[in-house]
Amino acid sequence: MLSISRRKAVDLAVKFGQRAIIYGETSQPAELIETLFTKGNCEIIRHRKTAFLCSRKIPASIVLKCYDWAIAQREAGNCVISGFHSTIEKDVLHYLLKGKQPLIIVFARGLKNRLEPEFINPLEQGRLLIISPFEQKIKRVSKETAAKRNKMMIELADKVTFGHISPGGSLEKLSRAVKKEVNFIL
Repeated sequence: MLSISRRKAVDLAVKFGQRAIIYGETSQPAELIETLFTKGNCEIIRHRKTAFLCSRKIPASIVLKCYDWAIAQREAGNCVISGFHSTIEKDVLHYLLKGKQPLIIVFARGLKNRLEPEFINPLEQGRLLIISPFEQKIKRVSKETAAKRNKMMIELADKVTFGHISPGGSLEKLSRAVKKEVNFIL
């Protein structure tokens, strides 16, 4: 007999990219629980992935280096997973969308009914996967949903690149807990 809570079972499913699990407790009916909501090519989750995270406040000296990093990832055909939420992350996405490599966007909210126009062609080409661990009824990004999204991205990624980490910010704490290859854009 396994003894695992519903919350722990869901967290493990999200960690390993499972879209749903069947969960049950003794003397209770089993239930199907969706754990990952997706749009696009789900096979992309199997690629080797680099998570990209960057603080909202970034020194000007790092901005161009982040752009160069994005172009290098694009040209090498590397799959990047990110929330693409901060301004610099959105800029990085702009450069990545010009390529042909697979990409994963992770929302810190539920999936949107209408997607940005720049996502349509990559979705149709089968090189974009949009995922969220949140039901569609979650409409706004919060500090909590962003933290959960960032943790999930790192769990799904093979390695992590930080564009910049603001001292004392949430990414600084998160970066210390990463137990896989970590790179910093300097």
